[in-house]
Amino acid sequence: MRPSSQPTPADRDAAPRARRGRFPARSRTGEDPALRAAYRLCRRTTRRHDPAIHALVQLMPAVLRPAGWALWAAANAVDDLADGPDADAAGRAARVAAWTEAFRGDLAAGTSTDPVRHALVDTALRWRLDLSGLRGAMAATRDDTRGRHFADWAEWRAWCTEEIAPWVDQVRHLFEQAGAPMTPRLDRQHDYRRFIDGAQLTDVLTDLGADLAEGRLLLPREALDACPGAEDALRQGRWSPAAAALVGTVTDLARRWVTRPALTRGMHPGAATVLDTSARLLRAQLDAVDAAGPALLERAPRPSLPTRVRILAPARLRARLAWSLTPLTVPAAPPAPPVPRRTPATARAPEPAAEDTALRTPPPHPEGARPPRIAADRMPAHVAIIMDGNGRWAEQRGLPRSAGHRAGNVAAREMVYGALEIGLRHLTLYAFSTENWQRDTEEIAAVLEATRRELDEGPVRDLDVRQRWSGNPGKLPEELVRSLLREERRTRARTGLTLTVCLNYGGRDEITRTAAALARAARAGDVDPDLIGEDDFARHLPHPDMPDVDLLWRTGDEQRTSNFLPWQATYAELYFTPGHWPDADRRDLWQAITAYGRRRRRHGAAPLVSPRKPAVPTRPE
Repeated sequence: MRPSSQPTPADRDAAPRARRGRFPARSRTGEDPALRAAYRLCRRTTRRHDPAIHALVQLMPAVLRPAGWALWAAANAVDDLADGPDADAAGRAARVAAWTEAFRGDLAAGTSTDPVRHALVDTALRWRLDLSGLRGAMAATRDDTRGRHFADWAEWRAWCTEEIAPWVDQVRHLFEQAGAPMTPRLDRQHDYRRFIDGAQLTDVLTDLGADLAEGRLLLPREALDACPGAEDALRQGRWSPAAAALVGTVTDLARRWVTRPALTRGMHPGAATVLDTSARLLRAQLDAVDAAGPALLERAPRPSLPTRVRILAPARLRARLAWSLTPLTVPAAPPAPPVPRRTPATARAPEPAAEDTALRTPPPHPEGARPPRIAADRMPAHVAIIMDGNGRWAEQRGLPRSAGHRAGNVAAREMVYGALEIGLRHLTLYAFSTENWQRDTEEIAAVLEATRRELDEGPVRDLDVRQRWSGNPGKLPEELVRSLLREERRTRARTGLTLTVCLNYGGRDEITRTAAALARAARAGDVDPDLIGEDDFARHLPHPDMPDVDLLWRTGDEQRTSNFLPWQATYAELYFTPGHWPDADRRDLWQAITAYGRRRRRHGAAPLVSPRKPAVPTRPE
């Protein structure tokens, strides 16, 4: 590499390219040489450390390239801190934590003295990115320093989702902000997740030798046990037949995961070119892994130059044509950060940005009610609620049914508050079923609009609540679905209550779609049809980590489960109450949990003793 005093050809023509939009031409108060230098450093870092990523960024529209370099350079900086051989595990973890904490302060200040963080902060402010999800990814990278062990592919994929997906999602957000969405079709979200898994698995295979030298083998026990003797050979640096079989099997799996021809169907052609080219480069990388043989343990293989040219040359032409025909949205320069006051050296660090502030606690009950104390072994892990009676509640008061749904939203907030206060881990609410489309169109519109408004403005946003959505995207307004997915991404790192809203949900529909996903997996060779069990089916559910329902509660004086979570609620305790949903508040949730704690769950086994008949529960005050 040339010394920094000798500019590369790319550096020499940076100024004219900046005028064409490749670099942020102006800062908040004029020319900002430090910011331009920061972006150039990110570009050089990307090109030097990963030419394939650099080539993919070059396929993005010119206005997005600096942001792409900044994101990749930041991810690489955190990885380098976690992987550096010059410190022990505790020291490396401390370095990642310090970098993450410094980034929080930089984001609040709107600038940084560290060039990579300076570029990342500018990217976040300029493109209105919510980087809160990256904190979870950085925390996962910090935890990598302690070593990673995965029992099966499900655990491995969860790690991938936690550590890699947030960075990829930021790139998707960039394309959305520019007006050329990279978001895959709603029915291709599974393909998108598998594609990311395949990209990460390709990276693991490429870096196998370097990881083994540091004592890491980032493959699940499920894969290692399928090739007896492979783990010992690899850890000893030997290329045995078992090791070759393991690498071949995992390489084939990665190739299947990154081969998703329908993923880009219906996507903007420029964004589709980026994803399609990424898939081709990944498959070329896997071919290089296959061809490396024993050399894989000594150095990272790379595709040949002719192979890269054959893939990239036509892709550049397609991308250039697509972006030349696309009017892009270019944001204005971010607002100037507040000028810091001169403070003593002992002054506290700047407060974090709004998205980094501590999550607030739920408001107290208006009458001062407090949750009952429930023993840990009597506490359900997962409560699911059929919120019935909104329309009837409104009709009894001479109001339109839409007013009942608005009142029902207030009751739903109360349940979230009560769940947080009592320490419930999972709460699932049945908001709109696949059968509810038979209702009046005005009522349907009111339900969906109220849901969207809650997502955009509701008080749950600032609580320690991880929000998720379960249901079929078909028929739902695309704007609403994007809001649902946005909140999933934004809150994925939260560790308090997991709130799942079932919207356009039907239990039979979920089972049908899961069966289709399992059939696709069998056709791809991921599962053996003759050995499929309940665990295999559960892993292909939309939310495979959702625990079984312990308590299913329905309001509205109806006693049926109405196609709600049939797989997860097979052994749920059923609890029915006569009141309409808008009349419920958190005390009713506490009462339901108290009643659950008095029951004896046997799951088909005979009771050891005959339980005493529980007293009729009273509403906690």
